[in-house]
Amino acid sequence: MTDSTTAPLPRLRRILNRTERRIDVQIDSGDGWRTFDESGSARGAFAIPSAFTTDFEIARYDILGLADGATVLPVCPASFRDFMIFEKHAVDAARGLAKRFVPGGYRIGRAYEALARRTFPPFRPHALWYRQPIYYISNALTIVPSGVAICSPSYSRALDFELELGVVLGAPLRDATVEQAAAAIAAVVVVNDFSARDVQLAEMRSGFGPQRSKHFTTSMSATAVAGHAVIDRLDRLTATVAVNGNTVSRTGTHTMRYSMAEAIAHVSRSEQLYPGELLCSGTLPGGSGMELGRWLAPGDELRLEIDGIGVIEHRIQP
Repeated sequence: MTDSTTAPLPRLRRILNRTERRIDVQIDSGDGWRTFDESGSARGAFAIPSAFTTDFEIARYDILGLADGATVLPVCPASFRDFMIFEKHAVDAARGLAKRFVPGGYRIGRAYEALARRTFPPFRPHALWYRQPIYYISNALTIVPSGVAICSPSYSRALDFELELGVVLGAPLRDATVEQAAAAIAAVVVVNDFSARDVQLAEMRSGFGPQRSKHFTTSMSATAVAGHAVIDRLDRLTATVAVNGNTVSRTGTHTMRYSMAEAIAHVSRSEQLYPGELLCSGTLPGGSGMELGRWLAPGDELRLEIDGIGVIEHRIQP
C-alpha cells in the first residue's frame, strides 16, 4: 500500500487561453499535467462551480496584463473569509506592530514580560478569540495569481506579507457539523494576505476592523490540491518564507487553535455557505514580516511555500 503522505497529490492549475477566449483546466494526478474542459466531469474532486463567467474572469487578467499561456488562479473564489487561528502569530505580530509604530508601548510591554514572565495582556488576542474562531471578510476580487508584480499601495510605507493556508468549498453548507465541513473542502491552496501595516493600526482602533490595509491585494498559489487528499493533515504541514533567495522563516500549521473544519462549521451556523467560497487560516507563526522584523521593499523577491500544497512568488515593484 502506498503511504498517503508520500503518494502524489491530485493538483489543479488553470491556463489563460487568449486565442480561444477561455481558461484551460489542467490536472496532475501523479502522471503529469493533462488538460480538461472547464466544465468536464473529469475534474472529479475539483468540480467547484464557478461564480463568474469566463469573460469576466479574463477581463480581470487583462487588467493585470497577463499574457497568453499564463497560469491564473486555480480557483476564482466567490468570497474570502480570513481567520486568525494561530495564537503565536497574534502575539508576535502585536509585538512587531508595537515595536515599529508604538515604541513606547512596546518597551513597556517587554519590560512587563521580563518581570512577570508572561505575555503582556495587550499583546494577546481578544477574549472572544479563545471562545470561538474569529475572522474578517476581505475582497475576493483583488486576489491575484502568483507571479504578478506587486506594488505597495500609494497610501502606505509599510508593506507586509502573510503566509496562510486556504481552503475552497465544493459543496453548500448551513449549520454544518465539523465532519460535514471537512467533507466540503474541495481544494487547498496557499494564500498571501498582503497588508499595509501603518494603515492597519488606525483601522483596527476604529473598531471596524481592517479595510484599505488589507483589501488592496491578496495572492494565491498557482496550483490547488484536492481537499480529500490532505484533509487529515491540514494541521501538520510545514512551510517556509524566503526573501531574495534567503530563507527567513520555517514554520507550519501545527499549532492551530481551531481546525479549518471547526472554523468553517462555526461560520455556517445560521449562515448559508456556497461552493467556491475561500476560507483561510490566518497567518502561520513567523509567516509575516512584522513578526520577523523583515519588511518588504522595492526589488525584493518574495517566496512563500507550504510543502505539498503550493508556492507563491512575487517581485515587489517601486
